[in-house]
Amino acid sequence: MNVMIVGCGRVGAQLAKILSSEGHNVTIIDKNKSALDQLGAAFNGVAIAGDGCEEATLKEANIDKAEAFVAVTTSDNVNLMASQIAKKIFNVPRVMARVFDPKRAKIYHDLGLDTISGIKLLAAMIRDKIIENRFTSYLIESGELGVLDIKVGDKLKGMMIVEVNVPGEFVVVAIERKKSEGFHEAKSVIIPKQDMVLELGDRLIGVVKTTALERVKEIFGL
Repeated sequence: MNVMIVGCGRVGAQLAKILSSEGHNVTIIDKNKSALDQLGAAFNGVAIAGDGCEEATLKEANIDKAEAFVAVTTSDNVNLMASQIAKKIFNVPRVMARVFDPKRAKIYHDLGLDTISGIKLLAAMIRDKIIENRFTSYLIESGELGVLDIKVGDKLKGMMIVEVNVPGEFVVVAIERKKSEGFHEAKSVIIPKQDMVLELGDRLIGVVKTTALERVKEIFGL
C-alpha cells in the first residue's frame, strides 16, 4: 500500500518504520528536517522536509498515488487542514487524523474524517486495567467494540468455536494455545475455524459489543 504520513514525531516516525518494514511504500513529510533523522538508516521509504498542508509539497510527494493518508503532527489544526486537503482535493481513499482534544473529534467526524485520540484511548486503557482486567474497550474510538480474553476452563473445554460465539455480541477471533517444544513450553496464536475444539488452558481472544459485555461475561462466568 502507498501510505503518506504528515508529521515525523515519535508517533509518525514509529508508524513509518513499522509500515516500511512490512513492505508498504511510505512517504513521510515534516517541516523540521532534523525530525526526519529519527527514521534511521533502515527506513527505505521517502522522507521529505516540507509543509504537509501545502498542495505543492503534497504533489511533489506524489499524493496522487497515495492509498492512505495520516496526519499525526502535534497540532490539531495542522492535522485537520492536511487531512481535509488529502480527502477533499486529492481524493485519497483512506484519511486519518490525530486529534489531541477529544472535543474536536466530533468536528473531524462531521467533516468525514476518521480520527484517533491518544488521550481518549490512553484514558480508556487505564480505566479498563483498573476496572476490567479481562476487557479492553479501545478497539475503536467510539467504544462500541472491545476485546475480551477468556481462559478455557472445565466449562468450555471440549466445546467448538461455533458453540462459544454469541451471534451479534461476541465472536472469537483468535486462540492462544500452549504447545510443547522439547523440554520447553511455547505459545502459538491460531485464527480458529468454527469447528475447532477448545482445550483446557486455551486463551480465547474475542471481539465483544460493549453494550453486551455484562451479558457475555455472565454467560462465561467471568
